[in-house]
Amino acid sequence: MKLISERHNHVALFVFVIGLCCALYINKNVEKTWVEQSYIYNIYTSDSGLPAYKYKDQEIVITNSVPYHESLLSQENLNKRQLPPQLEQQWVVDDKQQLTLLKPAFHFSLWSLLPAFITIALCLLTREPITALFSGVVVGAVMLGEYNLTDNVIIPNLAKEGTAAILLLYLWLLGGLLGVWTKTGAAQAFADYMTKHFVRGPRSAKVVTWLLGILFFQGGTMSTVLVGTTVRPLADKASVSHEEMSYIVDSTASPIASVIALNAWPAYIQALIFVPGVAFLATETDRLKFFFSSIPFSFYGILAVVGTLLLSLNITKFSGKRIRAAHHRAATTGELDASNATPLSAKELQHCNVPEDYNPHVLEFFIPLLSLIAIAVVTFIVYGSPQINWAFGSALLLSIFIALGKGMSLVNVVDGFGNGLKGVVVASVILMLAVIIGTISKEIGGGLFLVSQLGTQLPFWLLPVILQLMTMVIAFSTGTSWGTYAIAFPLAMPLAWAICESQGLTNPELFMAVCFATVLNGSVYGDQCSPISDTTILSAMTTGCDLMDHVKSQIAPASLAAGLAAMLWTLTVLVFA
Repeated sequence: MKLISERHNHVALFVFVIGLCCALYINKNVEKTWVEQSYIYNIYTSDSGLPAYKYKDQEIVITNSVPYHESLLSQENLNKRQLPPQLEQQWVVDDKQQLTLLKPAFHFSLWSLLPAFITIALCLLTREPITALFSGVVVGAVMLGEYNLTDNVIIPNLAKEGTAAILLLYLWLLGGLLGVWTKTGAAQAFADYMTKHFVRGPRSAKVVTWLLGILFFQGGTMSTVLVGTTVRPLADKASVSHEEMSYIVDSTASPIASVIALNAWPAYIQALIFVPGVAFLATETDRLKFFFSSIPFSFYGILAVVGTLLLSLNITKFSGKRIRAAHHRAATTGELDASNATPLSAKELQHCNVPEDYNPHVLEFFIPLLSLIAIAVVTFIVYGSPQINWAFGSALLLSIFIALGKGMSLVNVVDGFGNGLKGVVVASVILMLAVIIGTISKEIGGGLFLVSQLGTQLPFWLLPVILQLMTMVIAFSTGTSWGTYAIAFPLAMPLAWAICESQGLTNPELFMAVCFATVLNGSVYGDQCSPISDTTILSAMTTGCDLMDHVKSQIAPASLAAGLAAMLWTLTVLVFA
């Protein structure tokens, strides 16, 4: 085993060196291919009589625009350029007086996939995500000519609002909450209570996990963290393998959000799917209606959730050999991790260290948890998006005040909080690097290159599967479904409409709905299975699983669901479009 590990490390080093040499070559010799990116906003007339739109609740007035054919950022003019365009963005007006924001983007053709390829290859070879992610960041930075990695790449990305929010939530709030719950014994008390009243063994523990995943259908990081954090104590007590738990948590979080779409997804995605001249996508209301009418075609989301239900019921036939092996190991030996696993959750969060004079109570878990859920739901209703930091912040403060009110010393509370921070610091570093490499992958245009390879001459019945495969690759390479939506939808939807018109389909709205669903679901699959995705990392972290064990065990059942979905999409357009 040691010799195999050393051989893999040597191969990994060779792969990194080759990747670095390729990055230097690309930076010096490969020309950028510039691509027009268009953004459609809901434009209205402001009080000043000028066109305006809302961005992050702020009114932005459009003071000037130019005809599309005169814009330096139109595709025709970008094709003539060798140097980067001087404008970062420009508002243009087309022949139908539609205002569109143009921004330039570029790609290095197939080379744009190099950082993601290096990262994923090293993850598989070394099973060490920090080294793999950092190597991908280095390769991507060199491709862009950013040799001052600290000042020009890492610090600017860490200083972004979104990255700072991740640090606040997953390092301070989540880590602190888990640490306090461990110190007060609240998590163990919850596990004891659930075991006594609801959980009778591994199957019922997994069913409870699945039901919570359905209940918290907001999707993304919040669902993953909330469900994983809640079920970890009872699942460990019921001897459920960490591979099974991380798969159930991960494969219900985003897939269920695409099926029960009463969340922030429709509002975000509808702005990306406007197609000029398409009546059923003309207004925001039309696009929202189209989104919900497309939900029955979210075959991957439906099949993924059914797959986790089958596993929860101990039906492992469709789960893949790795999950079957993990299930058998936990059932026969009680070992929740493989012998060579390195769980993301540190020792500080795996064992209770309750002071001798302190009596834990299950309400110390339930009250903060109910506060967390209530704030998330109320803020979603009020603001249209759940305020995750408020929710976890309130839960943390409640846990601290309850512990102090029951007589725990401030020293012990702070000790638990500190242990919680230590317990998630490695996972937080992985998240930071994943955010950085996602930003770099987007900047060098891997997704743009993949989408640009499509053409209107494709047979119509082949387009849904090609869009599915393409978004799977983009999301897997960048670790983000929402980022993939921003890349793919503005390109895929006009392409689907062009194929409808050129090939004379009798039911174009259904065909567009299927293509929409393939982009939506393909992105979910890629994000869910990517080792650099925040939801993948958090699923492993909150359930205590080794990251690469989670990735490898999840790919088989997820790919089975994706394959079945591809067949259903193809049959749907062949029969009904």
